[in-house]
Amino acid sequence: MILYTFFTMEKAVIFMLVSITIIIAFLAYRKVLNNMRKGEMNLDKYCVLYSLEKNHQTGELEFYFTNEEPKHVTFEILSENNEVLETLADQEYKAGGHIVRYDSTRLTNGTYFYQLRTDNQKTAKKMIVEN
Repeated sequence: MILYTFFTMEKAVIFMLVSITIIIAFLAYRKVLNNMRKGEMNLDKYCVLYSLEKNHQTGELEFYFTNEEPKHVTFEILSENNEVLETLADQEYKAGGHIVRYDSTRLTNGTYFYQLRTDNQKTAKKMIVEN
């Protein structure tokens, strides 16, 4: 009977810890949304990475992103396991729209990610390569 109570108590503690973690994550998410709604977050400090136009990619790809102020940007191709395969750009960009070109024939067919990183942001999007 004591052994049964121990396992039940252990499960109750785990359940409470998971519940508290979910509640904290939800509250943090709501705080971010409220700050965005109130205009307290300066979105000018972030880049916008656009999705590729086609679902399946082949040949030369054009990755497009915008930034509202000068930013040092690192642009990378990642494997399905989030390992960096290639760094396409690692430089300062002026404010505006920018295109980073890449020849996808250097990759085997499969799922990859393209990632934009700055000092305050990391954004990645999925792509499927079929050459």
